[in-house]
Amino acid sequence: MKKKLLAILMSLAMVMAFTACGSDSEDASDDSAAKTEVKVFAAASMQSSLEELEASFEEANPDVDIVLNCDSSGTLMEQIKEGAPCDIFFSAAQKQMDELEGEGLVVEGTRTNVLNNQLVVITYPESGTAVTGLETLKDAKSIALADGSVPVGKYTRQALMNLGILDEVEDPATITTQQVSDALGGVEISEQGNVSKVLTAVAEGSCEVGTVYLSDTYGQEDAVEILEQVSYDVTGNIIYPIAQIANPDATEAETEAAAKVIEYFTNDDAKALYDKHLFDTENVE
Repeated sequence: MKKKLLAILMSLAMVMAFTACGSDSEDASDDSAAKTEVKVFAAASMQSSLEELEASFEEANPDVDIVLNCDSSGTLMEQIKEGAPCDIFFSAAQKQMDELEGEGLVVEGTRTNVLNNQLVVITYPESGTAVTGLETLKDAKSIALADGSVPVGKYTRQALMNLGILDEVEDPATITTQQVSDALGGVEISEQGNVSKVLTAVAEGSCEVGTVYLSDTYGQEDAVEILEQVSYDVTGNIIYPIAQIANPDATEAETEAAAKVIEYFTNDDAKALYDKHLFDTENVE
């Protein structure tokens, strides 16, 4: 009898334990489900800045989960055009935002210019390169260069056109990497898919020099050396616009949260952070 009673009590205890576990699981699921997700597509050069802003925003707004997707602005634009769910686009150039706006994918009245940036020519420490800047790129043994669809690749081509090194064309983004190599006397060029990959190729010593943004060198002082900060007169302004994207799959809560995130990413505290990361928040037109 005692054994039977003990078995019954043990069975009841196990049932209660499983019930408790199930309750915890449901609570965790409810916590997760309660979070409002905001999908942010941003230029690769924005990643470190936005990761800091993401952390501070989520700390102040624990009900919102920012999901960052950082890559070349051209790649992100194509993903958005193909229907990838996106709530906010932070581009490293006007061109990609213009295209999305032209297709009705930008929420009217949400677009604003936030930053300017500066093209720089970099090498790795003690490389011994003969290159001093864009005008002597032909003296490089190897170059890391983003392709023309990547804003930093387009701005590099624009600068080389303005310096008379590349022939004038209507859209510098259409100039191929091979054409750049030919104009530089056949120098070896390693084509990269975004600015972060250019930085890595130079920092690791795979390529002797490369072109990135000044902001990309933040925190990389031991890994790369700046050979030239290219004037805005040569590249034109490198403006970063942000906008809310028309996302038909977004809930009302997600749409409202996206507007709140844009406001946070463009406030004075955010601009102070961008300045620290070597962006230019003053010369924004």
